[in-house]
Amino acid sequence: MRRQALLAVVLASAVSFLLGALLSGGVPPMPAVALSGQSQVRPPATRPAKSIVPLPGAVNFADVAERINAAVVNIDAATRAGHEPRRRRDDGDLPRDFDLPRQGSGSGFIIDRQGFILTNFHVIENADRITVTLADGRALRGEVVGSDPAIDVALIKVSGEGSLPEAPLGNSDDLRVGEWVCAIGNPLGYVHSVTVGVVSFIGRKLFDASLDDYIQTDAAINFGNSGGPLINARGEVIGINAAISARAANIGFAVPINQAVAILPQLKARGTVSRGFIGVVLTDVTPDLQRSLKLPVSRGALVQDVTDDSPASRAGLKPYDIVLTVDGREIWTNEELIREISGRQPGSAARLELLRDGRRQSTQVKLVERPADLGAPDESPSPKPTRLPLPEPSDRSLGLTVREMDAAFVHRMAIPSSVQGVVVTRVDPVGAAFVPAMRRWFVIMEINRQPVRSVADFDRLLATARTGDALAFYGYDPAVGQRMLVLATVDTR
Repeated sequence: MRRQALLAVVLASAVSFLLGALLSGGVPPMPAVALSGQSQVRPPATRPAKSIVPLPGAVNFADVAERINAAVVNIDAATRAGHEPRRRRDDGDLPRDFDLPRQGSGSGFIIDRQGFILTNFHVIENADRITVTLADGRALRGEVVGSDPAIDVALIKVSGEGSLPEAPLGNSDDLRVGEWVCAIGNPLGYVHSVTVGVVSFIGRKLFDASLDDYIQTDAAINFGNSGGPLINARGEVIGINAAISARAANIGFAVPINQAVAILPQLKARGTVSRGFIGVVLTDVTPDLQRSLKLPVSRGALVQDVTDDSPASRAGLKPYDIVLTVDGREIWTNEELIREISGRQPGSAARLELLRDGRRQSTQVKLVERPADLGAPDESPSPKPTRLPLPEPSDRSLGLTVREMDAAFVHRMAIPSSVQGVVVTRVDPVGAAFVPAMRRWFVIMEINRQPVRSVADFDRLLATARTGDALAFYGYDPAVGQRMLVLATVDTR
């Protein structure tokens, strides 16, 4: 009886399950069975259709490449002997760290149906003949319309071929770190290669800190990619591939397309670019700087140095001035001020609102032409730092060893007569006030706006520094020939 009862429960459960499955449509049809003596052909098995839901951020770069590829061109620039390519300045401690593809071959992309093409300046520099090869194999003669070496952009044109495919331009200001992008170009002669990666960094400084705003990407970029487009997931060009790191295979850099678009009218009208210039060295107002200098504002562009006989000098700007507005437009960072001034024409005037010693005031400055060689290397050899006698160095456990500045040092390092202070002779990398920006031979002129004229002054000011204090070292760096602020926070001694 127990066995019969158990069997009944099992059968009832099975019947209930099958009935529920049939009602819900969850039981597949019974497979066809071949009867003996009969030939039955079973239809080929097919997978059930899947409902594909694209993941958030999913990108089909096959479609993107298919749309854009026709507008990407190969550029060959032939140069007669005797031309020396312009060398771009390596910034600070980055000599020969960034490679630019060799002159003679590169990429570009068509930006309108009249045949205007954007590429890099270094691709067509000193070219005597430019050949543009389209995606369909046609080779056309290209002419340089204009170029801007400062941001490494050139505009060339081909004509006589009717309507040409064009690459849509996007808005590089909308880019975000981590966004998917692809690069199309002719790396190492492999025409129309497509690589994919992400935006690794925005606003990278490589050559000219005042103008550079490079997009860094890990999309593979190689020799021959220069001048080609960097494209977002919507199929819009958001950058011009320009440089690669010599120390890695997955670090490339592109000029933001907005930078290039901003100068297109000047390139088309006169072939060159004019930028406003006032002659100041700037830095941002950071929390540490605000704390160390007891600043009443948390934004603005703080003046570190003023070039002699410059518009800023004539307008009365001084170190520690903070530029808050330009013609009423608020300035939050030093890059905003640089863009605002460089985007104006030489000869125009700008009214600056300043904060000086806690008080607001206004001044008008007349812009001049930005020097063409501002970002270029200095051709005159810099004085080489040499070991000099070190009379009674001072080290107050903050990692900075300093000494008095003597006549021999002033002569050897070409120190301006207006610079007075103590010379840093050693920077301890584990010192309590270590910061990478502080270099040997830096002349400390002030600490938190207190003058430093001797080792005794230096010792007195640092003797009161406690853990957590912010220190603003203002001084002169012979390596770059500029006055600047170097910030440090005192760590545990």
